[in-house]
Amino acid sequence: MAKESAVKTAHEPLFHVVKRDDMSAGKAWLIRVATIVIAFILVGLLSVLVTGQEFGKTYEIMFSGVFGRLFEGHTTMLWKYLQEIAILLSLALALTPAFKMKFWNCGAEGQALMGGLASIICMIELGNKLPYPVLLVVIFLTSILAGAIWGVIPAVFKALFNTNETLFTLMMNYIATQIIAYYVYIKGGGSNVINPVAEGNLPTIAGNDYLVNVLVVTVITIVMYVYLKHSKQGYEISVVGESQNTARYIGINVKKVIIRTMIISGALCGITGMLLVAGTDHSININSVGGQGFTAILMSWLGQFNPFIMVVMTAIVVFLNLGVAKVADTALLNSSFSEIMVGVVILMLVGCEFFIHYSIKFKHKREVAE
Repeated sequence: MAKESAVKTAHEPLFHVVKRDDMSAGKAWLIRVATIVIAFILVGLLSVLVTGQEFGKTYEIMFSGVFGRLFEGHTTMLWKYLQEIAILLSLALALTPAFKMKFWNCGAEGQALMGGLASIICMIELGNKLPYPVLLVVIFLTSILAGAIWGVIPAVFKALFNTNETLFTLMMNYIATQIIAYYVYIKGGGSNVINPVAEGNLPTIAGNDYLVNVLVVTVITIVMYVYLKHSKQGYEISVVGESQNTARYIGINVKKVIIRTMIISGALCGITGMLLVAGTDHSININSVGGQGFTAILMSWLGQFNPFIMVVMTAIVVFLNLGVAKVADTALLNSSFSEIMVGVVILMLVGCEFFIHYSIKFKHKREVAE
């Protein structure tokens, strides 16, 4: 008896994601710029719909909310803007070596808080006991040490016991927050507030309170770029991030790289805490970092681990944050409005990066003869 040939339909997934290899750098940047322009237009349109203001007026309010009366020679708001960029960028730079190594450090918040705690302790306990230059050096070194210790703890457990670094660093954030809360309660006499400390603050240069912060982060940006792109340790970080097996095969000590990189990451977060306490607030509380440690994760990713691209991305996000907050304040809206707008823009930027690096291929049903 002759066999009959049966035909059936093979069902495959409707689509699948494929990594792009053919998009040029120029085209990729053109897409990024277009996305940023569209995002700003969308923010303006949404603001018009919610506030009822004219389209052009919305951007005028945003500009004034960020730069103030800059054209009249008033630069206070400009320096505030640069200060906000400096803090967020500093945290993003701190996370970048770990992320490039594929160590998912979500503990920037806690590491910065511990650096800030070390700073405020030195300011309070040693402020009247050490000469000012020596006090600044002690504050700087202790903040680095505190952040590094808080960063290296999860790194040691990851290197030795292969623990989940994401959960570990997140839990370290909660521990750091409670330590800060306890310290503030003790030093604040139960009021949960530490009054601004006069001793140990970073110096004011040319009448500007934020210039030192901006200069420090500028130096960190340049050093981090050189470190990641042109140093042996930066190369080792890249190799470990690509494949730990390959790294071991060519003789790289993976455990050592993990621990060393997280010491650097934590130390830079500690410096950020110092900038917030000694250079900005002159005090500390559980909200001193204000959730920027998590926003910094996005800045590092959107900046493609390139410090100079991260400067641009951070400047855009901070501009939107301050500008839309001014729009919301002018229209007597809840502060959540600005957070929603910034979230929309970040979502668009993340989506843009996805479609730059990946494409979606649709599949069709095909008949297979058996």
